[in-house]
Parts: sequence; structure tokens; C-alpha cells
Amino acid sequence: MTTDSTRTNGKQTTRRPRPLDVSFHDDPRVVKEAANEDYSTHVVPLSWRSSRLSLTMTWYAVISGMFYLVTAATLAVTVGTVNTLIGIVLAVIVFGVVGGALSRYAAHTGLTVALLSQRLFGLAGSVLAPLILAATALYYAVFESSVIAHALHAYTGVLDIRIWYAVAVVTNLPMVIGGVRRWMDKFNGFLLPLYWGGLLVAVVLAAVKYPSKGWLTHVPDSAPDLSAPGWLYALFVYLGVFVFMMYTVDFARFGKPEDSRYHSVVTFGPVFYLFVYLANGLIGIFLVMAAGTSGALSETAIGDTVINLMGISGLVVVWVTQSRINTANYYVASTNLEALFTRLLRIRVPRVAALMLAGVLTYLFMLTDVLSYLLTALAWQGAFVVAWVGIALTHMWLSRHGDRDGLPEFRPGRVASFGPGAIVWLIVSVLGIAVYEGTGTFGTTWSTPLVLVLSIVLYTVAHRLGRPVALDRPGDPRDEVEDIWETRVRCHTCDHSYIAVEMDRDPSTEDGAAICADCAGRSAAFRRAALLEARTAPTGRPADR
Repeated sequence: MTTDSTRTNGKQTTRRPRPLDVSFHDDPRVVKEAANEDYSTHVVPLSWRSSRLSLTMTWYAVISGMFYLVTAATLAVTVGTVNTLIGIVLAVIVFGVVGGALSRYAAHTGLTVALLSQRLFGLAGSVLAPLILAATALYYAVFESSVIAHALHAYTGVLDIRIWYAVAVVTNLPMVIGGVRRWMDKFNGFLLPLYWGGLLVAVVLAAVKYPSKGWLTHVPDSAPDLSAPGWLYALFVYLGVFVFMMYTVDFARFGKPEDSRYHSVVTFGPVFYLFVYLANGLIGIFLVMAAGTSGALSETAIGDTVINLMGISGLVVVWVTQSRINTANYYVASTNLEALFTRLLRIRVPRVAALMLAGVLTYLFMLTDVLSYLLTALAWQGAFVVAWVGIALTHMWLSRHGDRDGLPEFRPGRVASFGPGAIVWLIVSVLGIAVYEGTGTFGTTWSTPLVLVLSIVLYTVAHRLGRPVALDRPGDPRDEVEDIWETRVRCHTCDHSYIAVEMDRDPSTEDGAAICADCAGRSAAFRRAALLEARTAPTGRPADR
């Protein structure tokens, strides 16, 4: 056991920290909470990791969504089918490589987007990450829930649309209460065959009812001014959905390290994107071309086509499609709202309560003229999302050996308030929004790749020249145990035991008692004492002033 040196009233003093209360099995109270909480504000221990099939079925909820079909169909109408398919194939490659890399990193560290962002941007600078991700997930939930509501309203012809909005939200929320390991894998695995089976039936019926020729070679009557070749424009449109990469981190943290190769190829890598972009895209293009739809397409267009072809069976397919993807949207929204309340308000909100709040917010958004501002909001948030991905990938490469123990330092008492990455993130994102809004067609097309490139370049410079984010403090509990992943340490604040990976010593107590990452993140006294200790300890780096 180590002895901590501190400075009190200008005098150097020595104190012997309280011995760690350790165990080598999961705390039953933590396991009970994890059934719903899923370690939303903690590192996921190895004992809570999912099997290959379980995690694959959970993540493949994202594979279904009318959004993908409509996006591909809209691009085919705009730039032609061949250009669209070239863009899709390139998107599969890009998303497959980046998603695979992020999934391996998440499985290795067990960190959420919120926790990882504490290392990238500092403790205060990281607050924006869960806010952006939660808002984006909510906006996508609005899209998918609207499809369900409009389908039910159009098919039944009864009740006010606002009632159907409520039905769409209320029927989706229970599917997410149990979290990744308890329910989402089973629900989405059961419905996956219904999704693909329903779409294939729709394709067969469309082929019989609307014999279509030339849908694979369709070209628009006039080429629009897009400031880029059609295939490159299509690729850039898909890059605008890079929020998938942030979703990937929050889901892939449940993967077992020994399964990383499988998940980086099948679950979160190119195999997944072959289904989500190429297979869905081909179906969407065919259904639109077969039905003779042209011009601007709404997200309900293909859902309406499926219902017209299949009747009530088509309605079931639409519900299955949108409900599956909404499990991912609501899950990400709830976990990041929980992280946001923890960091911003220093209060602990159960994930189920955060989920209910996500449902209420989704319903309120649906009651507004959401389409008048939603696409603009998503474009603005997309700039922050793409910049986050660029910074995260760059950090993974530049700090591939970690800060210590092969991990990034993320603990609330061992990172600065703001890091150079936060400045890069803000500048690049604002610049991307300015280009998008102020340069017409050029900005609409090129703002996303510009943000990605600039985030990589500027973060590389900031990482080399900027002030370190990780703080040196004495008395690290990781030094007092043999296996930081298998040893559980009791937190003096919540009295629960978590793996030593996330534990710290609390310098605001007389004996430096152990404290978990969640309690540390919510304690102002801990934060003040940790910064003082980092600034005054003999081994400390210059800290925040």
C-alpha cells in the first residue's frame, strides 16, 4: 500500500490511505442495478460482456429502418442508380473500417462515448458529447416513430394523428427497459427474420404488380449541380450519418475482447454495412422505381408503398422495421441523457427515468412542425459528430498504447477540465456549420469531408503541442491490486463495488477513501481536492487554474 503526500496550509504532510475493501466477484447490488442500468456511467466489467450472437442481434436492430431505403432511392432519383451504388459500396468500406476500429477500442476499454470524451476533451469539455449524441438519437426516434404513426393513421383512418404519435412512442419504450443483455438482443433477434422476409415479399409483389425495367441503369433527366461527381456526392451523403460510429462505441463496449475480430468484421464492420446500406438500398431503389415514384421522397413514401402492396401484413412490416431501430435510438438517448445529468447537474438519474424522459421529448418534438427544422438541426449536429469521430480515431492512433495500463485516462479526478481537443472540436464543428450554411451547394456537399479532414489534422497538432489532459496524482488504486479488471473495490460514497479500472482515491476525505467514477463525477468536493492535489503533489503536472 502506498503513502500519499499532500500539502495542507503550505506544509507538506503525509497520510496513510484507508486500505481498499476488495473482492473478486460482482457486487450483487451492482448486478441487480445493471439489469436496467447497463453500467451507463461506469466501465463495463468483463463479467457483463455479451456473447457474440447476443451483441450481434442487439446491434442489428439498427439494420432496419425506412431511412436507408428512402436515402438510397432519393439518391438514385437525383444522381442515377449506378452512381448511387458506387457511393454505397464506398460507404460500406469506409463505415466498415471505421466501425471495426472503434468497436475493437470500445471492447478493449469498456468505455461509453461520454467517458471516452472525458479523455479527449477534459471533464468539462466532454459535457457536449452526450448532449449531441442524445439529441441526435432523439431526432432519429422522431423520424422512425413518425413513420409508425402515419402508417397506423393512414391504414385505420381513425383517431387524431397525435394519438397515433403517442401510440408509436409508448409501444416502443418497453422494449428498451431491459437493456442490452436482458431483452434487446432477444427482441431484435426474433424480429430480424420478419423484417427481411417482409421486405422480400414486398419486392416480389412489386415486381409482379409494377414490372420495372431499367431500374439498375436509371439516370435523371437532367444532372443537378452538386459540386461533385454523382458517386462522390452519394458517398458524402452517407458520411453525414457518421453518428453510427458514436452508436458503435456505446454498444461495442459490451463485446468480449476475445471476440473483437469477429465483431469488427461481422457485427460492427463491413458485413453489417453490406446489409444496412447495400441490401436495404437496392430494395429501396427497386420499390421506388417499380412504383414509378419520382421527385422528392418523404420517409413515409416506401412505408406507404409496402402497405399498399401487402395490406395489414405491410403495416406489420413497417411497425417491425421502425420498432427495431427505435430500440437503438431510445437506448442511446437514455444512456446519454443519464450521463448528461450526471456531469452537468451532478445528480443520478436512473436509466429507466431517462428513457421515459426520452419518450416524452420525442412525443413533444413530433407535435411541432419538426420537418421544418429537423434536417437543419441534424446537419448542424452532424458537424459535431463527424469532428468527434475524426478526433477519436486520431487519438486512438496517436495514443495507441494508452496513458497507463493500456487504457486512456478517463477518471474524473485524473483529467483536466478542458483539453486542447475541446478547442479543436468546437472550432472545426463551427467552421463546418458555417461552410454548410454559407457556401450554397458546395457547402452542402463538401462540409462533412472538410470537417473530418480538419479534425484529424488539427487534433494531431493539438495532441503534439497542447497541454496534457491526463493529470498526475499520487495514490492510484490500480497500483494496489494485481488485476485491475477482476478486482472489485468498494466505493466509500455509494457503498457499491466496481472494478479497479475506474476507481480512484478521494483526496477530499481524511484517509483518501476509494471512490467510483460515477460518484467522483458528481462530487464537486472531490473535483476541487483532486485538482489541488494534482497541482501541489511533487509528481503532479500543472493542472487547471
